[in-house]
Amino acid sequence: MGRIGFRFSILAAASLTGCTPAAVESAPVPVTQTSVPQSNAGIANPAIWPAYEYPVPLDAKDEARIADLLSRMTIEEKIGQLVQADLCCVTPDDLKKYHIGSILVGGNSGPNGNDLSPAADWLAAADAFYLASVDTSDGGVGIPVIWGTDAVHGHSNIIGATIFPHNIGLGATRDPALIEQIGAATAREIRVTGQEWTFAPTVAVPQDFRWGRAYEGYSSDPDLVASYVGAMIRGLQGGPDNQNLLAQDKVIASTKHFLADGGTHNGVDQGDAQISEEELRDIHGKPYEAAIEAGVATVMASFSSWQGRKMTGNKSLLTGVLKDRWDFGGFVVSDWNAHGQVEGCTNESCPQALVAGVDMYMAPDTWKPIYKDLLRRAKKGAIPMERIDDAVTRILRVKGRLGLFEAGKPSDRPYSGRYELLGSPEHRAIAREAVRESLVMLKNQGVLPIAPGGRLLVAGDGADDIARQSGGWTITWQGTGIDNSQFPGATSIWSGLKQAVEAGGGSAELSPDGSFKERPDAAVVVFGETPYAEFQGDRAVLALDSELTAPYETMRKLKAEGIPVVAVMITGRPLYINPALNASDAFVVAWLPGSEGAGIADLLIGDAQGKPRYDFKGKLPTDWPLTLQLSEGTLFQFGYGLDYHSPAKAWAALPELDASSLAGDSRLWFSAGVPASRWSLLVEGEGTGEQTRITTAPAEALGGRVRVTAENFKVQEGARRFSIKGGTASVQLRNFEAVDIDRETNADILLLVTLKVWDAPERARLGAIGPESRGFTDFDLPVSSDYIRYGIPLKCLRSKGADVTNLTQPFVLETQGSADFAIGEVRLGTDADQIVPCS
Repeated sequence: MGRIGFRFSILAAASLTGCTPAAVESAPVPVTQTSVPQSNAGIANPAIWPAYEYPVPLDAKDEARIADLLSRMTIEEKIGQLVQADLCCVTPDDLKKYHIGSILVGGNSGPNGNDLSPAADWLAAADAFYLASVDTSDGGVGIPVIWGTDAVHGHSNIIGATIFPHNIGLGATRDPALIEQIGAATAREIRVTGQEWTFAPTVAVPQDFRWGRAYEGYSSDPDLVASYVGAMIRGLQGGPDNQNLLAQDKVIASTKHFLADGGTHNGVDQGDAQISEEELRDIHGKPYEAAIEAGVATVMASFSSWQGRKMTGNKSLLTGVLKDRWDFGGFVVSDWNAHGQVEGCTNESCPQALVAGVDMYMAPDTWKPIYKDLLRRAKKGAIPMERIDDAVTRILRVKGRLGLFEAGKPSDRPYSGRYELLGSPEHRAIAREAVRESLVMLKNQGVLPIAPGGRLLVAGDGADDIARQSGGWTITWQGTGIDNSQFPGATSIWSGLKQAVEAGGGSAELSPDGSFKERPDAAVVVFGETPYAEFQGDRAVLALDSELTAPYETMRKLKAEGIPVVAVMITGRPLYINPALNASDAFVVAWLPGSEGAGIADLLIGDAQGKPRYDFKGKLPTDWPLTLQLSEGTLFQFGYGLDYHSPAKAWAALPELDASSLAGDSRLWFSAGVPASRWSLLVEGEGTGEQTRITTAPAEALGGRVRVTAENFKVQEGARRFSIKGGTASVQLRNFEAVDIDRETNADILLLVTLKVWDAPERARLGAIGPESRGFTDFDLPVSSDYIRYGIPLKCLRSKGADVTNLTQPFVLETQGSADFAIGEVRLGTDADQIVPCS
């Protein structure tokens, strides 16, 4: 969708007197998005970049093995090493037949088609793919497969694993030694289930926190990011001279995303960094010095562009800077089908990426056509064999350093199957310490710490939700569709507070709406963002969705009753939250703390004498906005953070803006009975051209053949009910500015529609329509006693003919015959109750 570009005037300085804290650390100069000339745009000059030396020594035994393998490998085997397939779309037999060099597990993949598979199933799958890869019964050389996973804040695909705070929270700790401990604990837990490679750490330097991946970056300050990179890589891999990692408790790492994914214009994921080469080098390239010095084994190329040229096809950067100037000796892997975005490429064919310097194609569901296309071109001599051999050599060199050739099947390796290490007390203690150190206190009017012996009320919709406090990339890709039962051994913020208060002789009550049975001595209100990942988290402005701001009124009500209020914010980025700051007596940013919510209680709840048990250490890893756009002023500067020794200051009320109409979620197309801003809800008859726009309820359409009324869903009158007296009719959402959902289609996103059915139609179809395209699939729409969230893969609509880059009616529900149903919500997402088959 097109992004909304709203700006607000900077508030008068006088209105902010006394409430804009001074910086306590030197903040980086903000990057200005500048226009660039088109001539030679996006072509780097490696000579102006610093030169590094990759410190990983070449092992003579490995080099001899590589030379021997290359001399015996067929072209089919060589091409197979360059391809990585997702677990969703490949079998061990496929891997053997096509000699695939690597597999990955995407955010919504898992063994046996179940992303909630238990840990033992992961290890069994690792064995099955390994054994297929080394099977030489067909005369092949049998190179072991390597399995990559997005263990970006712990081994976060696995139920029961320790979930550490996301990187933005770790950025607040200013503790590289703790980061190394987190890396080491994560590596051990990865090894339990048989994987060898994590796509971490993210070393982005976010400059616009509207970006949906901003929480994956440690900070907007390149020096702070750089200070963490080496520590995390050492924790995961060991030192740069470390060999035979699989004989130890280590895995290989991957810094991502090369380069400037955090510098795109307007913070658009997979967008374009419209910055100078000097800014590219000095801000976004800065963390790679530490990565090279630490001997990072792999680097992932970014989806994004620089000056209009896609990184995955940018030879001047991938080869000229990374491999030649920086002497990087590992291999480059692309991101999820990112090669398909390179100019002149498709998901099925992109030799340009290999020529540019990509060594391994992450082709999760397109691995077979990519393999066949590369093989065909290689046999014709259209791709230089020297480049193919170089890519294969790099991959085999990393596999040799890992110790993969000698390690045997995953279940025979050290740490495999030691399920007691998943979420072990030692690892949870590290995570709890990370939570304590990451918390940033923005306000304290003398109410913290809370005395443990009294009555505590815990309110807010985020208080008892471990998935929410963990954020995206947690068990599922988006971190949605899961509940506390999927986090054995973990602690929600509520349960951590309850334990601490009861241990001190007090009592605690959980009440999301803030009501209480007995007047509390203090209240903690937990609120903030809900989980998201990648572009699903892109924002137009730095504000919460309006439906997430209800806890503001809870705070106001409690404070009006004279109850001290402590606000705890769950968030992946700084946001405009002036109303919550005004309505609370203390305010703590918890970021996305992960599985150890008790770390919050450690700081909020005092000892028996009411004194702090721990002090606040966290400092802001970036500026905090004054309004909805950081460009309009800073409320709290980079490095700000109070502790229990900070002098008390009077609080001057902050100006409050009405952000309700501006903070909409671009993924939400219909909710609360109305379409999204600038969208229309229509009822149309087949072939007649008759069309009725529905703006109120009740209403009639198609000459009285369709009656539209209001039904309750989530809120009063939050759904629209359509009673149809036969014939063909369609309910549509139209956006006259065509919607482009191509990247969502690439990422296995679903079109979700929440429906309740009283009378099932004879036939139903779901589809999408553009100016010159349409795509529909049949839809079984049975009678239901309650609302059901149906999901249709966007790929299905594309395969049926819809041009997903240009849709004016992205949602069409067509029925034939009498029908009676209500629509509660239409949005994009991954959390369907039922998947609609692509029939």
